[in-house]
Amino acid sequence: MTFLKLTCTALLAVSVSAMAHSERPDHFEGKASNTLTEAVQNFSVYNARLAELVALDTLTPHQLHEVHQLTYTLENALEKMREELAELAEVLEEVHVASEYSDAATVKARGQVYLDTAGKLVR
Repeated sequence: MTFLKLTCTALLAVSVSAMAHSERPDHFEGKASNTLTEAVQNFSVYNARLAELVALDTLTPHQLHEVHQLTYTLENALEKMREELAELAEVLEEVHVASEYSDAATVKARGQVYLDTAGKLVR
């Protein structure tokens, strides 16, 4: 290939790539879920709104944009819940092992930690 053809090919590739990226929707941060309580609240509220939108017969561009935005908040909530549930599973395992060894003090102490956190998920 000649230098001119190589240059044109490279410019075309860059142009196509730039157009593809410029046509992608904007990305949002979504509402933060800094605590498990916030995550559960955001999960509940934003799932309800998503359910309303998904139930519609058709979705307008504005509604699709709203879905795009609210999924970021749901992703944040799920990530926080995943982190907190991983920790909760570890605490429950401590309770489980303590019960096997008849360690009542640990069962009571760590069991309460478990219940306090689990109570944020179950109302």
